Amino acid sequence: MSETGFLARVTAVEPLEGFRLRLTFTNGLIREVDLSGDLWGPMAEPLQDPTYFRQVRVDPELGTVAWPNGYDLDPDVLHGDHEPVPRPAVHASR
Repeated sequence: MSETGFLARVTAVEPLEGFRLRLTFTNGLIREVDLSGDLWGPMAEPLQDPTYFRQVRVDPELGTVAWPNGYDLDPDVLHGDHEPVPRPAVHASR
């Protein structure tokens, strides 16, 4: 929930060029987000294919964007109310 008490929910999504999305929220905010640096981990791996990435849809039950493999993103982070969790550091094997 945002600092104003508003529960951010995505109502529309439009895939743009690259790995960018145009999102519309319940409060009328329209925001473009670039996910090119955030598609890591086993669940996000299929999204690195631009054709698969464009299969994004709004999951009305979750109020956020989702892909056919079940990968979804926190709507509060997409709205800009919270910082995303940083990518884990990669440690070299010894």
